[in-house]
Amino acid sequence: MTGASSGIGEALVAHYASDQTIIGVVGRRPERLHALARRLPGQIVAYPLDVTEADALAAAGSDFIARFGAPDVVIASAGVSVGTLSEYAEDLAVLRRVLDINVYGMAATFSPFIAAMRAAGGGRLVGLASVAGIRGLPGAEAYSASKAAAITYLESLRLELADSGVRVVTICPGYIATPMTAVNPYPMPFLLPADEAARRFARVIERGDSYAVVPWQMGFVAKLLRLLPNALYDRLFAKAPHKPRQLPL
Repeated sequence: MTGASSGIGEALVAHYASDQTIIGVVGRRPERLHALARRLPGQIVAYPLDVTEADALAAAGSDFIARFGAPDVVIASAGVSVGTLSEYAEDLAVLRRVLDINVYGMAATFSPFIAAMRAAGGGRLVGLASVAGIRGLPGAEAYSASKAAAITYLESLRLELADSGVRVVTICPGYIATPMTAVNPYPMPFLLPADEAARRFARVIERGDSYAVVPWQMGFVAKLLRLLPNALYDRLFAKAPHKPRQLPL
């Protein structure tokens, strides 16, 4: 589980933790990971690292497999969301960082486990994308692009693993109450608490759905947005409020 030190990732760890579970957790804040391991039941193995460090992730994956075997579920939950505007040269470095975490970090998370899961004949690779990846949002070039890329990456991976027994699950959350959304200066329809979101995500994962939007109301909105012609979409969203820019990331 990446992104385990806060937000959705932390809520998912709390949901899955029990006396019968072994969970490997990845995050950039070691103190948060170790506190999680002390607080929750079961065996929680902490790997403090950045998901853009593919070699470190590979070493962590090899360590987990050597100790516990192929995992049943791998969840790529690490992600960042900040406002970016391409007209500002200083935002380009932020855009690259967002893409590195949200897309490259997802692939680097799955890579160490695929061969072992193929050999075991099953399991789930779960990627958290976003409804923001369905259509571009103003002021969110980096985030919308990264989540659109994540959705397409996960679809490609699903096809690659179609005959392996390993299921690829794409989850597109709507608004979830986390530190990442707390700074949003605009209304967030159908906002879910993180613990409730984790419960709903777990049901999607258990079913092995190839694609799900959570909550379902945002799924309806997402389908509608896909159908809108550009002229109407532009008229409705060109003046939408922006997420604040954040430098550096």
